[in-house]
Amino acid sequence: MSFSDTLKDILDQGLQVSREAAERAGKKTKELGQKTLEASANFAVKAGAKVQEMGEKGVLMVEIKQLEGQVKKLIARLGAEVYKTFEGGAPLDFEEPEMRKLLDEISSLRDAINLREEELKKPDEGIKLK
Repeated sequence: MSFSDTLKDILDQGLQVSREAAERAGKKTKELGQKTLEASANFAVKAGAKVQEMGEKGVLMVEIKQLEGQVKKLIARLGAEVYKTFEGGAPLDFEEPEMRKLLDEISSLRDAINLREEELKKPDEGIKLK
């Protein structure tokens, strides 16, 4: 075998090794790209779930504040009824229809507030983000 034939064989072998290395690198790059895409999609799903959960908790907090405002107004009305009763010299009767109605509404609103507060205290059932 001549020097040029030997050199050609060595170059051919080098070319073959380079092709195989390029193929392996291409496969690895493709696999890495797929894993990155899957991880990105997974993160997007988790982030979306977390945003939804936070939005739901925000809605609950707003509802609680609104209900608390309604309770304060009802308590003020109840106070006005009590004052009016005392001012008129009549005995205080919480079974009187207007007072009973106010007390029932206050109780109902407080139950609704407690229900929402319990919802807020529940552990996050969604997917945790790191």
